[in-house]
Amino acid sequence: MDSINQSLSQFSNDGFNQRFKKIKEDTLDDKRVKEYLAHNELSERQIENGINELYQFKQQWENCDNCPGLDACPNLMKGFQPQVNLYRNEIHLEYQPCPLKKKDHERKRQASFVQSLYIPKEMTEVSFEDFHEDHPSRMKAYTKAMAFCADVKPGEVGKGLYIHGPFGVGKTFLVGAIANYLAEEETTTMIVYAPDFFRELKNGISDGSYQGKMDMVKKAPVLILDDIGAETMSNWIRDDILGALLQFRMMEKLPTIFTSNFDLNELEIHLSSTQRGGVERVDQLKAKRILERIKYLNEVIDMKGENKRGKL
Repeated sequence: MDSINQSLSQFSNDGFNQRFKKIKEDTLDDKRVKEYLAHNELSERQIENGINELYQFKQQWENCDNCPGLDACPNLMKGFQPQVNLYRNEIHLEYQPCPLKKKDHERKRQASFVQSLYIPKEMTEVSFEDFHEDHPSRMKAYTKAMAFCADVKPGEVGKGLYIHGPFGVGKTFLVGAIANYLAEEETTTMIVYAPDFFRELKNGISDGSYQGKMDMVKKAPVLILDDIGAETMSNWIRDDILGALLQFRMMEKLPTIFTSNFDLNELEIHLSSTQRGGVERVDQLKAKRILERIKYLNEVIDMKGENKRGKL
């Protein structure tokens, strides 16, 4: 943002004086400058000494009137608007964030309440307004998701959701919308793609990161485990990871949301089938124990509809 001196540096002395007079007249004729001077009694000396500040005030507000967007903002401080104030009886400019800057700050602040692991970034930026209620089950899922958001109280009520359905019907999209809605309410949510998370935990045993990763997820105020059942099941994942995680969250009354291609009966079969081959009685019992926790703590939502991925 040029000062008056910079604007006049290209002129000769005569041209300088003429140009300075014109800039001063235009500055003092500006509606915002006139409004400020009308409400504040300033001497001629104060106005003369502060003409550079008034000029910059005028110019920067003209930029705002023709705003090119936050990224292209030409103001001295990008995204800030000047305000005229007196400091030690001299005119000075102070700066306040413009509406776009405030909106950008609020968006970033809200984004800090949505944490994710192994989830595409676009899925952490969707909203309920983007959700297509084009099938009765999707309408029902939308309603229940909104009800969950309205009632969620981490640490007081541990009830969550179990959202299941075929590929591409919008399960991950819906939980992304839940996370962003809760961010607006300043409730921190962790979205985790379950298969990659389980795999990373296994790697974490050797590199020492296991406990930190496990604690970060299990202690999240609201946890979303996306695509549970897509992992290769083992008794270690089922008992030491999933079982321990659900037990902690049940005791602490922390809501957990699941998405899966499996309904609960299919998930029980999946949890019973480990890499040891076959299904043993002990595996069936441990799988049933986890299923009972999920049933007790989560409302089941069956999503159907057209495969949206096929539309891409």
